[in-house]
Amino acid sequence: MADRKEPPFCVKPIPARAILPRMEGAPGVGVEQSLERCVASGRADTNVIAERGDFQIMQPDERITTAGNRVGNKILLSIPDEEYKLIRPHLEFLNMPHHLILYQPGEALEFVHFPNTGMVSLVIATEDGRTVEVGEVGREGFAGIQAAVGINKNQVREIVQIAGDGFRVRIGALQSVLQSAPELQRILTRYAVVQGMQFAQTAACNRLHNIEQRLSRWLLITQDRVDSPTLAITHDFLATMLGTDRPTVSLAAGILQNKQIIEYTRGEVRILSRTKLEDCTCECYGVIQQYNREIGLK
Repeated sequence: MADRKEPPFCVKPIPARAILPRMEGAPGVGVEQSLERCVASGRADTNVIAERGDFQIMQPDERITTAGNRVGNKILLSIPDEEYKLIRPHLEFLNMPHHLILYQPGEALEFVHFPNTGMVSLVIATEDGRTVEVGEVGREGFAGIQAAVGINKNQVREIVQIAGDGFRVRIGALQSVLQSAPELQRILTRYAVVQGMQFAQTAACNRLHNIEQRLSRWLLITQDRVDSPTLAITHDFLATMLGTDRPTVSLAAGILQNKQIIEYTRGEVRILSRTKLEDCTCECYGVIQQYNREIGLK
């Protein structure tokens, strides 16, 4: 007699209320209890399950908040379950539209932010009104790094430059959680140190390298964080981020476009060849890439 073939796995959305009745009578011990523990920990979404034959199984490596929002931030996905349980009740979902200011220089920190999508720019502004970007934060990290080491004031402006969403946590709640979450403390501190190294490399790049190299570096770093070849940015914005003027940025972007490395339309840049873009940048991108591996970016 031929062996009975099992149907393949598939992902299928099913209301949470339909899961437990379906699992009643399924072979095994403690199925419902296991599911309840899984949901309570925020490890998987009850609305996304794998189905094979008569069994329904929660997908691994997925996390949701108590409000049902899916987690995309790499730090929140990387910490142990027991530590995620501690911070989970404090995660407040936040839409992060373009130009939302998260922090101003000198202001006391009220929240730290964990982006799921989008990109936050860290900007230094001088007394004469000129600005330059010194760092970026995407889904790999968190904004408000001073809080990881007990400092509750920020020295830079942190502003959303590519719209997305994420979570915020009150400073007091985070510092309370960190007392019982050594792995989260280690990750946040490590991220803060690595970001400081990136600040130093960016400062050197802005001072020593030409605009085409700097623009190429910025585009590559931003793509690393938003994981998309299409970036919603303008020449005015790029000029601000690179500490130069719009005509200079337009000239550099035109050179890259003529080489068919990027395609620029009004308010949007699309990277056509990442390999060629890497050839146009300076050594600073390679150095920053080494730091990226320390915080989970490829």
